[in-house]
Formats: sequence, structure tokens, C-alpha cells
Amino acid sequence: MNVSLAKDLSVYQLVMGVQVPPKPLSLSPATLLSLVRAQIDLLIEQQIVATLWVKLPPEKIWQSELARYQSSVGASSLIYTCQIDEGGKGKDERAEEDEGAGEAGEETTPLSSSSPSSSSSFSSLSLSHHVPVHLSPDSQMRRENFLMVLSPQFCSLILAHRPLKKHKNNTSGKVNTNKNQPLLIINTVEGRVIQQVFDGIEKAITPESSPIPVDFICPTAPEGALMNQLFAKQLLRQDEINRQIITVRTTKLQQQNQELQNKEQLKDEYLKNVCQELRTPLTHMKTALSLLNSPNLKPPQRQRYLQMLNTQCDQQNSLLTGLLELVQLERNLEETTLESVRLSDIVPGVVSTYQPLAQEKGIMLAYTVPTELPSIRCVSGGLRQIVINLLHNSIKFTPNGGEVWVRARIQGDYVQLEFRDTGIGIAESEIPKIFDRFYRVRTAATEDYGGAGLGLTIVQQLLVRCGGSISVRSKLYEGSTFTVQLPSVSDTPKAIAIENE
Repeated sequence: MNVSLAKDLSVYQLVMGVQVPPKPLSLSPATLLSLVRAQIDLLIEQQIVATLWVKLPPEKIWQSELARYQSSVGASSLIYTCQIDEGGKGKDERAEEDEGAGEAGEETTPLSSSSPSSSSSFSSLSLSHHVPVHLSPDSQMRRENFLMVLSPQFCSLILAHRPLKKHKNNTSGKVNTNKNQPLLIINTVEGRVIQQVFDGIEKAITPESSPIPVDFICPTAPEGALMNQLFAKQLLRQDEINRQIITVRTTKLQQQNQELQNKEQLKDEYLKNVCQELRTPLTHMKTALSLLNSPNLKPPQRQRYLQMLNTQCDQQNSLLTGLLELVQLERNLEETTLESVRLSDIVPGVVSTYQPLAQEKGIMLAYTVPTELPSIRCVSGGLRQIVINLLHNSIKFTPNGGEVWVRARIQGDYVQLEFRDTGIGIAESEIPKIFDRFYRVRTAATEDYGGAGLGLTIVQQLLVRCGGSISVRSKLYEGSTFTVQLPSVSDTPKAIAIENE
């Protein structure tokens, strides 16, 4: 059995065309679901065998209500299901028209698991008593959902209509979205209204369609007892859905609260570490100042304490500078645009800057950066910062007479930049910690190479932003190799490319 409509129609317009039409209310999809469920509850409880005309959203939470009704009353019921024939319309075009059509709203999504028979589905409806009603792709019913019940004892109509959205608000200039569009709902048991809808559908059916009962006369109004039961069920169903929505929202708020608490704990830990790092050089400076006040201090000792003050002042300055750089980086990193840059334009200049320091320590410093390497994409100034931080560390942790190499090459879809040294190395157990804030390498209990312990943290943050990565190989007392992978411009991850269009 199949039914097709010869002309387009709108159930909403049929309802509003009667004399003194019922007033539509602006309600949520969750309320619409509670009305449908209450209606099905009444039909099942009273074992009312009815003909249903429906157009409901395709989601399981809605279709399971029809399956629940048919499985309860048996094969006596007949369900006419209106469905849009999508032939000739593209996906984007359908999405444009369907947006806000009153299909299952966002609010009902979390309720699907609580449906009384959510294991049922539309596919379980008896095909012999399910009649598809084919609607044209541009049908006005695309923006409507409804459930119409026809039986001698009881008739009702639940209708949801989503008005065409205005693309722009003339006063605020804001574009309306599906979430803030009103869903106009009409819930009526008036026989004159339901009869007009049924007659309108009957007139629109094509002659070659399967015949439908045409002698049905809708009762003026249902019995008072049925109405009382319907109202009671509507209240129960609405209360049930309200409680479910509250539960979902409460859970979401609890998750958000937990995330905020976690962030607060991280911030507290961060501030604690900052205070500890700032206190250490201050303690050393205070100790040096106390010793300098000694009347019996010899010149070599005085010189040593003055050097301690100078070293600790440098340490304090380095720490504060690193903190300011990190804070500014984390605050602005997401908004910073990516730029195309070539390694051959950055690496040679940075290496030449460090050559005097390397020569002072007797370190052989060399680089190999082919000019034909493709450009990479990084935040403005980010590549220079990465090279400076990694090269500075390599020279600092390499003893006198050692060697440091910087080499770039193509590695698959990435440009690889490698920093290799013959320095003090890193213990295997320490490697996972080196990107932590304030971590500093120490080879002995009394040996501290200074620095803020933020350089590698900054490098990692910059690489994450540009879609790159960094890995470390190291052996204690033999040296370390830091390998940076940077996506070439032609292979920049799609998400990053889109973000910066």
C-alpha cells in the first residue's frame, strides 16, 4: 500500500484555516515528546484501536512510540506515515530546508535511553499495517511534525510547526540559529479542527493511491473521563521528562564544576612552584649579603660572595623573563596566526649568534640546512624561539671541547630539525620530566646549570600550536638529540589550515 499527494499542503495552515483556530504555543521539543508519549499511553491503556496519521522525526526515541502502540493493540491499527521523497535534492539543500524543521530537538537527545521501549524501533512496525505517504521534496510539511489519532471514541491532533527562520535580526544584526527558533505546538481534541485536517489530506491524495477510509466523521469532543486521563498522563510525562532534563543538566554542571576545580588545583600548584622557584635565589642572595657584612671577610671571600649575588640576580631575572614569556604565550597562542617560514632564513642567523659562546667554550658548532627545503608553518617568531631555546640548551649542557650539530632534512610529510650534542646527557628516568615547568637538569646534588626551567615548555607549546612535535634521545654522559617535526606548508594539518583561512 502506498499513498501520494497530488498537491502540496500544510497541516499547520489547515488548522489555522478553521474559524477560531486553536492558539499555538511556543514550546520545546521535550514538551512535544511528552505530549506524544502521553497520547500513546492513553491509547494503550484504553486499548483504543485507531488510525494514526503521523510525521515524526526519524530518531528512535520518537519512532519507538509508534512501535509501542502497535505492539500493544495488535494488527487492528493502521498507521499512515508521511515521509519526504528526497530525490533530486542535494544533501546541502536538504540540510538548509530541514534546519529547524522541528525534527528531534537537542533537548530530547539525552532522553533517548529513558524511553519506555527504546529497544523498539520504527523497523519493528508491521509492514502490512504501515502505509507510507509520499511527500514532495519541497513539501510544506518538511517543517512540520504531527500525530493525528482517528477513532470513534477518541480523536486528537498534536502538531509542531517551525516557522521559516529569518537569516538576520534587523535590530541586533545577529543570525538566528535552530536553537533559538520557536517551535509552535498545537494540541487539540476539537472535532471540527481534526476533521478539517483529515478532509484536507483526503482531497490532496492522488486518484491512483491506495484507497483510504473516507466516511470517517470525527466526534465533536471525547468523553470527559478520557480527557481527565489524558491530562493526568500529560502531567506525568512532562514531569518525567523535566526530571530527566534536570538530571542531564545537573550532570553537565557537575562535570563543568569538576573541570573548574581541576583547573584551580593546577593553578594553585603552578603558583606554589613559582613561589618556590622565586624563593631559592632570594635565599641565596640573602645569605651572600649576610656574609658580606662579616668584619673578618677576606678579599677572595668577598669576591666569591659578590659573584654569588650576581649569579642569583641573573637567575632571578631569567626566571621572571621566562615566566612572562610563558604567560604571554599561553594567553595569546590560540589567537596567534600561523605564517609560512623557511628554516634556511632562520637557523643560520641563530647559529651565527651563538658561535662566539661556542668558541669561548671550545665547542665545535655546525649546521646543515638545505635551501631547497619546503617552508613550514609556525606562529610569528615561533621558529626562531624554538631554535634559540634548543641551541642554547645544547651549548649550555655540553662541556668544553664538545660538539653541537644542527641539521634539517625532509622526513615524509614533515621537515625535521635535529639538535645533537655531546653533552652531559639526560638519565632515562628524567626524560619524561624535561618538558615540565621549572624542570632543570642536575647531574649531581650540588651542580645546578641555572636557567628558569621553562625553555622546553615554551618549545613544546609552540610546536603544539603549529601541529608539530618533539622527541628526545639521550644517554647519560654521552649526549642528547632533540628532534623537531614541523609540518611543511603543503601538508599542514587541515584543522590548522582552516583555522587560519
